[in-house]
Amino acid sequence: MHNSQTIPLFKVFFFIFFFSVLCLKPVSSRTEVIDKVVAVVNDDIITLSEVEQEAEGLYRAIAQKNSGDSLLLALDKAREKTLDALIDKKLIIQKAKQFHVSVSQEEIDKAYEKVRARAGLDKTTFKKKLKESGMTEKMYRSNLETRLLQKKLISYDVRSKVVITEAMIVDYFDEHYTKKVKKGSFYLLQIGFTWDETGDPQKETENKEHALRTAERVHKLALSGQKFRKLAKKFSSLPSASDGGDIGIFTLDEMAPAMRKAVADLEPGAISDIVKIGSSFQFFKLLSGNKDAIIVTASYEDVKEEIKQKLYEKKLKEAYSDWVKKLKEKAYIRKL
Repeated sequence: MHNSQTIPLFKVFFFIFFFSVLCLKPVSSRTEVIDKVVAVVNDDIITLSEVEQEAEGLYRAIAQKNSGDSLLLALDKAREKTLDALIDKKLIIQKAKQFHVSVSQEEIDKAYEKVRARAGLDKTTFKKKLKESGMTEKMYRSNLETRLLQKKLISYDVRSKVVITEAMIVDYFDEHYTKKVKKGSFYLLQIGFTWDETGDPQKETENKEHALRTAERVHKLALSGQKFRKLAKKFSSLPSASDGGDIGIFTLDEMAPAMRKAVADLEPGAISDIVKIGSSFQFFKLLSGNKDAIIVTASYEDVKEEIKQKLYEKKLKEAYSDWVKKLKEKAYIRKL
């Protein structure tokens, strides 16, 4: 890939363009006077008016948040970012032509309507929102076409090269869904219910009693055999709820006295009594305690497809980045 340094004259033209945008002059009138080729991508060119038109909404947002030198610096970065995006766009279109990959008007229409429907806007309001962001419907449809081409090219030239093996899934499972517990340590799940210390004794007592009643109700559900992690996610008011109550591995010395008393004599799989810890009522499930063990936090079959999808998306993203990088390396790209 060949790149030349951006010369100051381009920046002069760019800032003339930018301030003409703020004055809301018609695009055609300003491009006829000062339009300029700013990049060559193989046999295609990118003009200053294309960069300015693509980034018009971004320029406006920057102008509202910056001034002086910071404005000029932010605009310069935005222009470079937009130009790089347009270069990528040209490369994608060129590659699509090489492979005879195309996008029909029907596909673009469907994608456009899908985005509009997801936004919950009628056609008139959607067009208005596009205009407010500095984008015409024609520009937006052009961007949609590029994204659809990109998606097809990924399927054609990238996706087939991404392979997720069983060994990769197992390695991920071992790293993220198993934990080693050494002798003398306790691997615990937690459910708890807090109350606010309001300074009002009566109100605080009511809150405390409500927290205890809730704890007792959920404690019974856990003892009846319902999955502890699901109960934690659904009911617990502690930060660990998002992790299914998983608070990790502790030694007895690391535990608060009430917590230590609750779990010290538990057998693996058992659930503790409810204990008061600070401004909360809590109970625990012991996954492993006081001996060497490897704890599996989820069934392999239950999470296998989820792991495969995560690995696939990660590898696909990496493969696509490599693909674009190679496209650029093989292309003739010159910024003027």
